[in-house]
Amino acid sequence: MNKQLLSAGLTALLLSGSVQAEDVFFEMTGKLSGEFRGYIDEGKFTGQDYQTSTSLSIEPELFWELNGGDDIVTFTPFYRIDQHDDERTHGDIRELSWIHVADDWELRTGLRSVFWGVTEFNHLVDVINQTDGIEDSDGEDKLGQPMINLSLVKDWGIVDLFVLPGFRERTFAGTDGRLRSGLVVDTDNARYESGDGDQHIDTAIRWSQSFDLFDVGLYWFNGTNRDPRFEVGMKNAMPVLIPVYEQMNQVGFDGQATIDSWLWKLELLWRDTSAEQYTALQAGVEYTFYGIAESTVDLGVLAEYGWDERGKNADANFQNDLFIGSRVTLNDEASTEFLAGVGYDVDYQSHSFFAEASSRFGDNWKVSLDARFFDAGDSQDPIVNIEQDDMVQLTADYYF
Repeated sequence: MNKQLLSAGLTALLLSGSVQAEDVFFEMTGKLSGEFRGYIDEGKFTGQDYQTSTSLSIEPELFWELNGGDDIVTFTPFYRIDQHDDERTHGDIRELSWIHVADDWELRTGLRSVFWGVTEFNHLVDVINQTDGIEDSDGEDKLGQPMINLSLVKDWGIVDLFVLPGFRERTFAGTDGRLRSGLVVDTDNARYESGDGDQHIDTAIRWSQSFDLFDVGLYWFNGTNRDPRFEVGMKNAMPVLIPVYEQMNQVGFDGQATIDSWLWKLELLWRDTSAEQYTALQAGVEYTFYGIAESTVDLGVLAEYGWDERGKNADANFQNDLFIGSRVTLNDEASTEFLAGVGYDVDYQSHSFFAEASSRFGDNWKVSLDARFFDAGDSQDPIVNIEQDDMVQLTADYYF
């Protein structure tokens, strides 16, 4: 485990003050996961000459409730062992936090995960936590972020104030990893625009409110950009990519309207760095057919569009992209769900396809099947690096 990470989490907890242990409730849960990946082809680059890969991970959660529920302490470590990629063999503290609950405010300190956003295919406005880029290609796995978060509950909305002491660098696949570019990212020599490096203190403020048919959120973030740009460097006489983390100001908005069986979704972003200033959006709609043929099955149909004003100069994956998908929920005791979607890049004429299915078995088991397929229509499209990484993944989770 990263000693600086643990120290930052403990420091934030100490800053919050001491907790009086009365009426303590303790619970330990978690999951043990086995994962198998099968690739259609051998990889495109050196070190990727395999078509199957296995890994094991464990993620326990220790939960304490104190003072009649006014204080909550949570500790969630994570560790994965991967067959091929040394970078994917890694550990993290997903959460090590203390929450104090009052009548109209909450104080949350330590290492935590915070998610913002409403769209399905791209989480444009999610900015607090760093992406754990070696867990999956969908960007939904996050590293624990040290923070002090004061949440104020008012009649006119919820205001969240964040102080983020310490930055988490993004993780990337190593030489033997799949789903990477031709040049390996040298995470040992990351560069920072701020003289404070990864110790820069970031800040954020967010307002959110639910009223009538609408759920909205608006925030401002000032600090280290979670999305690095890359410069070519040398390591051991080999070219590598050096991640460079700039400072940025970012304003984000997310909104969702629930109208009968319709969900209308919108995420807007404005980002300002020393190198560029731009806007981007992700907008979509979802319609759900409830109780198909008088059964318990629900069918949702989704469509989204992602746009970035930088166009082909964008370092984002979704600069002019259309998405269509479908979600099936059986509403059975096993919580069986299916989700599939197709993406089309209008600029590069590239295609991508994903499918996810999961179901529970008995009291402790969950089995998931995921598929990812990529087809680059233009050699300039970044997706060309992973077009030979089409894969099917089977995961078995044991919950304890």
